[in-house]
Amino acid sequence: MAKFQQQTLSSRIRAIFGGPNQWRLNRWYGLLPKINGYEPELMELADDQLRKRSLSLRYRAKSGVPLSELMPEAYAVVREAGRRTMNMRHFDVQMLGGAAMHERSIAEMQTGEGKTLTATLPMYLNCLTGKGAHLATVNDYLAKRDAEWMTPIYEFLGTTIGIIQSEMKQDERRQNYACDMTYGTSKEFGFDFLRDRLVIRRLREQSTDFLGGMLGHNTEAGGEQPVQREHEFILVDEADSLLIDDAGTPLIIGTVDSDEETPEGACYGWAAAANEMFEEDEHYDYDHEKHTVELTVEGRQLARSLEKPDTLATIGMTTIYDFLERAIRVRREYFRDVQYVVRDGEVQIVDEFTGRISEGRKWRDGIHQAVEAREGLKIKGAGGQAARVTVQDFFLRYKRIGGMTGTAWSSSREMKNIYKTNVIPIPTNRPPIRKSWPTQVYGTEEQKFAAIVDEIRLVHAEGRPVLIGTRSIDKSEQISALLTAEGLEHLVLNAHKVDEEAEIVKHAGETGKITVSTNMAGRGTDIRLGPGVHDLGGLHVIATEMHDSARIDRQLMGRCGRQGDPGTNHQYLSLDDEILQAGFGPDKARKYKELGKRSPGPFHHMAGLFKRAQQKIERQKFRQRRVLLHIERERNKAQIAMGQDPYLDSPG
Repeated sequence: MAKFQQQTLSSRIRAIFGGPNQWRLNRWYGLLPKINGYEPELMELADDQLRKRSLSLRYRAKSGVPLSELMPEAYAVVREAGRRTMNMRHFDVQMLGGAAMHERSIAEMQTGEGKTLTATLPMYLNCLTGKGAHLATVNDYLAKRDAEWMTPIYEFLGTTIGIIQSEMKQDERRQNYACDMTYGTSKEFGFDFLRDRLVIRRLREQSTDFLGGMLGHNTEAGGEQPVQREHEFILVDEADSLLIDDAGTPLIIGTVDSDEETPEGACYGWAAAANEMFEEDEHYDYDHEKHTVELTVEGRQLARSLEKPDTLATIGMTTIYDFLERAIRVRREYFRDVQYVVRDGEVQIVDEFTGRISEGRKWRDGIHQAVEAREGLKIKGAGGQAARVTVQDFFLRYKRIGGMTGTAWSSSREMKNIYKTNVIPIPTNRPPIRKSWPTQVYGTEEQKFAAIVDEIRLVHAEGRPVLIGTRSIDKSEQISALLTAEGLEHLVLNAHKVDEEAEIVKHAGETGKITVSTNMAGRGTDIRLGPGVHDLGGLHVIATEMHDSARIDRQLMGRCGRQGDPGTNHQYLSLDDEILQAGFGPDKARKYKELGKRSPGPFHHMAGLFKRAQQKIERQKFRQRRVLLHIERERNKAQIAMGQDPYLDSPG
């Protein structure tokens, strides 16, 4: 462990004081005089002359001039367009970030440093070739918000921008992909890719000549047509979330569901009811690190003795054991309003890293169906799948990839190994003055929440806005109930209130506002200070628990102190927090929990314990991702060797 920390510290020192990353930054610093040198000339041009300059860049790019040669002038043109249309002039550090994103790197830019504006630089540059540039972000809201916000710059320069939203029809999608650049989510991009594969297969089966016309985008041929064009360049917003956390997430297009109950569907339902009779250690063993369940001899005897419906007559006992083990795991690990919500008769996953609904995403290996059975819902997708691709596989189809995020350094080795991208920390435009208060550790959650409410009351009395971050929906509502009991007016932002998000965030930085939120107010959210709040000390952020990944904690804390604004953050923990069980197992966690109950505390000196648990979980999840990605690659190789399309479930 000490060796690991020493290596991490050494790599960070090399990044700051020397080594390849600093050399790259020095080279990009060398571009700044060239970029800035164009500014006086461009400022003298009339609007139509500046557009002609943009058209000239497009002509040169299509004529084969390397984009690296065009970068200084192109970036200067975008900067001038930003100044004229939005009164937003790109800072020099944003130029560095734009250079990094173009040159296959992940730019680590701190909260409030203007990643959305910075993205206009590589997006404009890479759309000049006419092959299209994509920007992938984590949800429809951010894709639409960022695209519409930056549209004045793009339109001024004569480029077109498309936006992909989940409710769009195929014709709308095709039109938006035909634009010079397209904003959307990784999920929508991936599903459109899969649907196109299915379309191409169907057309190939109908007629080879038809396929040839389709690939030439002959819309007069009639029938279905693919919606996407080339996979040339993609810029990944919140890169650590999409490229690392979601890397192994499969995007699956299922076969058509049948209303008839299948033996498999019946088995899910039976196991959902029967598993309640099974006790740990007596009927099953549970591995807390690997998250696996295995029935004991006694457990298998109990399974054989239980009454079963006639529809299970064709299912062997070994399969029934598997269904029971899966149902037991769901009972232990998957909780409503924590990992998922039930909406419109469907189980919808809540992304731990963003706090948002992951629409269209399903858990693999039958877990999703087991959760549906537990909730008494119609079991979907038990019949099979027509096409699938992991998020990682989809991104790797692009010829070039760049990204941006506020928290990527700890994943730099994984980024390099998998995507061949470098993580480059970009200097801030102004020195950050955010202050972190000492971490507080209490014996029980009740004591912790009482201390949090006291702090909220005190900070609120000063007129400062307060943001309280929670790990789950149910915790956000628990905090809300405590604040209501104290007469503290507040707003709650979680996956149940997506429609109110923009309005809640808009006012969260105003004087005296109290906002309780899941991670929806973390990644990608810009909370701007209201009038007078700067002089009061800025936004105060309270974290009520530590997450499994330090990057999520950093995202939450980063909501304050943006662009040199003042701000403070405070981490609260308790000895019954779930991270201790996830990191150290139930036996050790139970000892800490008992200590917290019998001793008044506080236990502020034990803050390092939680950090060690977090680091252990991060290593576990890294190993799990590596195994899953290896399995996925081997699966793809096997299908290709058999002459099959690796993304479709039957020969292409």
